[in-house]
Amino acid sequence: MKISAVRLVVAATATAGLAACSGASNTSPRMPAEWMHTLYGAIRVERVSPPVASRLLAYAATALYSGLAAANPEMRPLDGILNGLDSLPRPEPGSRYDGTLTAVAAERVVLDSLLRQGLPTTRASVARLADSLRKARIAAGVSEDVRSRSEELGRRIGLALVAWSRADGFDGTRGRSYVAPIGPGLWVNDAPASTYAAQNLSGASDFVALDNPANILRAGNTSDRALIINRPKQAGLATLPPVNMAGMAEPYWGEIRPFVLRSWDECAVPPAPPYSSEPGSEFHEDARQVHATRLSLTPEQRSIAFYWADNPGESGTPPGHWIAIATQMVSQRGLSAEDAARAMLLTALAQADAFIASWGFKYQLNGVRPRGYIRSVIDSTWEPLIPNPPFPEYPSGHSTQSAAAGAALTAFLGDGIAFDDSTSLSIGHPVRRFASFTAAAEEAGLSRVYGGIHFQFANSAGQAVGRCIGAKAVERLRFPAKQ
Repeated sequence: MKISAVRLVVAATATAGLAACSGASNTSPRMPAEWMHTLYGAIRVERVSPPVASRLLAYAATALYSGLAAANPEMRPLDGILNGLDSLPRPEPGSRYDGTLTAVAAERVVLDSLLRQGLPTTRASVARLADSLRKARIAAGVSEDVRSRSEELGRRIGLALVAWSRADGFDGTRGRSYVAPIGPGLWVNDAPASTYAAQNLSGASDFVALDNPANILRAGNTSDRALIINRPKQAGLATLPPVNMAGMAEPYWGEIRPFVLRSWDECAVPPAPPYSSEPGSEFHEDARQVHATRLSLTPEQRSIAFYWADNPGESGTPPGHWIAIATQMVSQRGLSAEDAARAMLLTALAQADAFIASWGFKYQLNGVRPRGYIRSVIDSTWEPLIPNPPFPEYPSGHSTQSAAAGAALTAFLGDGIAFDDSTSLSIGHPVRRFASFTAAAEEAGLSRVYGGIHFQFANSAGQAVGRCIGAKAVERLRFPAKQ
């Protein structure tokens, strides 16, 4: 979570002559990207589930965009567009604002709320980035009255967004028990401890006990060394609970208010093949293909499966991965700060709604994963390459959110844009080149079939739902496409 304060100061100082003006000219395009980089690291260290990560990124991207839009009349305000966001504070006519300071103030208020239960290192990283950005603008020559006016407007925007976030139904999903239905074709969280435990090892934990895989702080079981090295989290955290691969991940996520979709199921999921254990049935044939693929994986297919795994605690999770791709477009496409904020907002909102939709369908349908089916019907010794995640199978969440993000980026930045993705260098994956956002999204979905945790029909269904969600986000935000 290293913050490039020096780079930010240099970028800000280069625009010193324009510091007191509002609009595109006084904001470094690196500013939105630095916030997303910091949040990627926070998501990794906090060990949150992908749905929780997607919500965090969506509100953070909304705050950045709204802060910039308040200082730039060419940017379309989001109130009246996003569900439940009726009004946002407006700038005083004729007054001058600094877009960076307005955006930073709004972002700081929103993140102070969303990360209030975060680790001290997480909260400190947010404070350091905000302070370095603020000092850079002051060093660049922003006057005291512009600074004060900009920060006050940003704080009021942040408070309005916090109030909006607290009405999205998230609190109502906390602490509710869930009992999965039992029967043929229904999901059982059956990943053995030996496979799920390793997925929680990260920079935040050097040891995972099988009876405490989420690394929850327990009374009478701590030491100075454990608190420093393992950084366990308090039990019962509502806003940033650590993922528990042996648990039940967010069974009520479909009840959260979507950002752009009219309802969580506006983009309908195609019907899955009828469950059947009969050889020759569509369900059995798809399972047989997953079984055979796992036994004959090529080195390239294995690399793809691990590249897109994005396990909680080991990476910034799948939504963090696609936000990282969006940040890489800032330099590759020469985006302005405003277009960078648009790209990240489109990506974040499309992904957040993709998680709400896919989780809604997952827990409505409770489909069995390949491991459960194959071991009971085809091969009792079979294991997937990637450990089963703790939620039902259909449709594929990776496929849904990747297709949504890919569709949003394609509509905004253009089709057929080849790019190099360096997101996962820090966890040992080399840079990977893709012919387009669509190609990356399709590979991400297919990676879950290679990993043995999804049927191909779940990948295809997720891709269809995700493309629909991405199109809805583009349609409703109506950002002008980048030429």
